[in-house]
Amino acid sequence: MASLSIRLLALSLSVTALFTYSSGHGHTYDPYNDKARMIHHGGPMLNGTVKLAIMWYGNCGKEIKNTMRNFIKSLTVPGKAKLQPQVTCWWKVVESYQSMIPDAKPGKSPKIKVKVVKQSGEKTYKYGKVLTLQGHIPELIEHVTKGDTELLPVIVAARDVTIQGICNGKCADHLLTEDPHPRPYIIVGNPETECPGECGWPFFPADTGPKGPVLKPPSGNMAADAMVVAFAGALVDAITNPMNDALYHSFKAKELGPATVCKGIFGRGAAPGNPGEVLTDPKTGGNFNAYGNKNKKFLLPAIWNPKTKSCWTV
Repeated sequence: MASLSIRLLALSLSVTALFTYSSGHGHTYDPYNDKARMIHHGGPMLNGTVKLAIMWYGNCGKEIKNTMRNFIKSLTVPGKAKLQPQVTCWWKVVESYQSMIPDAKPGKSPKIKVKVVKQSGEKTYKYGKVLTLQGHIPELIEHVTKGDTELLPVIVAARDVTIQGICNGKCADHLLTEDPHPRPYIIVGNPETECPGECGWPFFPADTGPKGPVLKPPSGNMAADAMVVAFAGALVDAITNPMNDALYHSFKAKELGPATVCKGIFGRGAAPGNPGEVLTDPKTGGNFNAYGNKNKKFLLPAIWNPKTKSCWTV
């Protein structure tokens, strides 16, 4: 197992929660009849400082880079207090998973700080424009981390790059490299030209399912804001289940994390094809549900809340 200086919290007891699942676009659950059983399987979670090493593969563009970096910073750096709700509020729910540890100290959960410590770009498409999980991704991980196993690699694709597994029910993912020394990493696809009807929603009309309102991206860039949505979910699942043996719901031999089980929900009243109630910027018309650092606005996905034992949005 990869050595992560971001302390690993091992939960020795199983924590079970039953909740009625409310689904959105693109999820296999029946939002009205199915129930998910969220169980902790005893493995480690990440806490402390999570150090990201981001590989921008291809010409990702300034807007995508800035939007994703602003989101990461907004997880722990709040904006103006009068602007509510904030990204930091959403992240505190993620931090609250630490309270599920049997010997956890009562009171406020310790902070989990996510920090970008390394970035690298590859605009020459050295590994081609179709990246495979077993062939190219390990090489990119080595390229950006230089063998440092204390880093959590994040591979971000440009508009003309295809990543194996993306557009097949997932727009970003948390995965593990293969043995003998598996390590967690995150991949993020770009929906500008790659399956916008699946991974660009709710900022792009959905390819399948009920047709509902299409939102306007808060940054003005559909790909950038959709990639934040996808990355945010993958990050939550990586925090709570880094080695695929911690907190997840088993469904048809798949491990669904706290963000995955709430896929497609962004506000109250969410239903298949309908993201739910969100805020609108009166100046730009952009839709969002959380304020970030320096008045930035983001649309964040719902996540499972351990207090309510249900999907929750800010």
